[in-house]
Amino acid sequence: MQKWTRWQAWVALAAGAYAALSPLWTQTNDTATYTMVALGVVTAAIALWSLAMSEDRISEYALMLMGVLFIASPWVMGFERLDNMALTAWIVGAITLVAGVLAMPQVEDRLHMHHGPIAH
Repeated sequence: MQKWTRWQAWVALAAGAYAALSPLWTQTNDTATYTMVALGVVTAAIALWSLAMSEDRISEYALMLMGVLFIASPWVMGFERLDNMALTAWIVGAITLVAGVLAMPQVEDRLHMHHGPIAH
C-alpha cells in the first residue's frame, strides 16, 4: 500500500485533531483539557506516522493503545462527570481503537506479500 492512502489512519488523525480541539467548544475543566489535548496531539502524531510509514505495523498497535487510553481517561483523570467531555473521550477512543484494529489486516497482508510465495 502506498503512503498517505490508508483511510483508517486518516480517520484516527481526524479523531485526534477533534479531541485536541474539543475543549474549545465543550464544557471542561483544566484536567480534562490537558488530557484531551495531550491524547489528541499524540494520536494525531501517531496517525501521521502511520500514514507516512505505510509498512510499519507498530503504529497500528499504538493507535489501538491510544484508543484504550482515551476510553479510560475520564475515569482515570476524574472527569467522568463532565458528560460532554467524557462522551467525547469515549467516542474518540472507540473510533481510534476501531481504526487501529481495522488497519491491522492490511498491514499483515502487506508484510506477507513482500516475501513472496513460500516454496515447499
